[in-house]
Amino acid sequence: MTRSHSALSERLAEPTPLLLDGATGTELERRGAATGAPLWSAHALIERPTLVSEIHAEYLAAGAELLTANTFRTQRRTLERGGREESAATLTALATRLARQAVEASALGRQIFVLGSAPPLEDCYRPDLVPDDEALAREHAEHASNLAESGVDAILVETMNTIREANIAVRAASETALPVWVSFACDASARLLSGEKLGDALTAIAPARPDAILVNCLPLSRVGACLPILRQCRLPFGVYANLGEPIEAGRTEAAAPREFAAAAATWRDAGARILGGCCGTTPAHIAAIAAVL
Repeated sequence: MTRSHSALSERLAEPTPLLLDGATGTELERRGAATGAPLWSAHALIERPTLVSEIHAEYLAAGAELLTANTFRTQRRTLERGGREESAATLTALATRLARQAVEASALGRQIFVLGSAPPLEDCYRPDLVPDDEALAREHAEHASNLAESGVDAILVETMNTIREANIAVRAASETALPVWVSFACDASARLLSGEKLGDALTAIAPARPDAILVNCLPLSRVGACLPILRQCRLPFGVYANLGEPIEAGRTEAAAPREFAAAAATWRDAGARILGGCCGTTPAHIAAIAAVL
């Protein structure tokens, strides 16, 4: 375990929750960057890297201790559809470098950790599209290796919508020897979008020994059902909710920064050790949580 990895574990054990950043993809979109399929947020790594750095810097200024590198769509599968299949390692490294540069430029004088995002290989909201086990193992292993080579402090396996993919992705990330956090997207009854129970998912991935468990990309109204289950897992847990699914017609559930922070305070009171925001959240939402903390 390197010094930064040990520091992350030590910080996670402290009584004050860790503050994660907010959305990157929808924030790029809000600021006029191209975010069309299939590359989505990866477009900005190619076309507007300075804007990616600016967003990271604003989250740091808002109080975030954890930055998620813009690697949500830098897997080979996605890039191949955009004609850039050989750029997976290069763009993953660039995304991590942009986050690191934002940290260095901030000169905040506090420890900041950079997480590498490892999302589902296909659509986050389409568990029916999850590839076969062989493809999952091969492609998640490649992405995890690219993240480790890029220099992230931990791998965030996020927005998982099936137990099968979560289990394979966590095991692949664990092979890097980096800390591994895993996060699930759930419905209002604390089930993954596949219909599988969150509790069953936590049991299934326990042998892989993740360092933290989270739920993300779910509206505020769905978080409450997940908290008792997360509490029972006996691992540090966290929540980074969204402002509704990122659909063209707008958010399905909006929350002003103060309202979002009030919800985050209830997650903290329930024992959450990691707090942040997902789709639709902004630096203002993260600053509001920082004020509550």
